[in-house]
Amino acid sequence: MKLVSTPRVEYLRTLAAEILNLNGRGRVIVAVDGADAAARTAFADDLAAVLDEAGTPAFRASLRYFQRSREDAARFGADTPERHYRHGYDYSALRRVLLEPFRLGGSTGFVTQVFDPDRDVWIEPTWTTAPADAMLVIDGEFINRGELRDAWNYRILLESEATSEADYLYQKEERPRQVVSAVIDLSQRHLPQRVFSDSC
Repeated sequence: MKLVSTPRVEYLRTLAAEILNLNGRGRVIVAVDGADAAARTAFADDLAAVLDEAGTPAFRASLRYFQRSREDAARFGADTPERHYRHGYDYSALRRVLLEPFRLGGSTGFVTQVFDPDRDVWIEPTWTTAPADAMLVIDGEFINRGELRDAWNYRILLESEATSEADYLYQKEERPRQVVSAVIDLSQRHLPQRVFSDSC
């Protein structure tokens, strides 16, 4: 489906073309990072729509649905921003049911959601398959931390100041701006701007 042309869509078309040119064929995973959850989710949704428009099947996922249950998280101590940063997500499940099967290609199924953090309940898995050439666009806080960084073919950071103590810890320890493929200023959401620096 042809998207309505707006400055935001035109920017995303340019970004999608760059991602496709850099990664060629096969299964590709794009990570969208940023402290503003709503902006991050909307950007990832829009990027997936633009990739679909370009003829590359794009699937969406979010780290939000790979959080630990409250009971599981409590094993790591009191509910603090540091606990959320260090132990709030089940990266083992993320790799096992989504990242690794998506990479395998073929008819291997993958799951994009395992846990509903609002209701604190597990989600009945829905297994999805994809064609040989496909994109997975995944968003989430702390997504460019060291233990995940090798999973992404292309890393995007939506630039903003730390909005929580957990995000401050992440930025201080991981310095995501230094490791991403693209830093994007979304201070005007309808008009994204690429931010270039010596580290990009």
